[in-house]
Amino acid sequence: MTAATAEAPVTHRLTALDRCDACGAQAYIAATVGDSELLYCAHHGRKFEEKLRAVATEWHDETDRLESVSAL
Repeated sequence: MTAATAEAPVTHRLTALDRCDACGAQAYIAATVGDSELLYCAHHGRKFEEKLRAVATEWHDETDRLESVSAL
């Protein structure tokens, strides 16, 4: 008899309503700097990543969602 294992549902913190602070596209990256949360699309998140990671206390990246969408 094989035990069934259920995968935990994937939940994402960022939604389609979260917009990039640089260009207004959908945000997939959130960086916490001080008391502020900065939101970026994949393009701008990668562009600013090196500088942001140096000062960010949190880095949240959901760009893997783009890969699953493009596979459809």
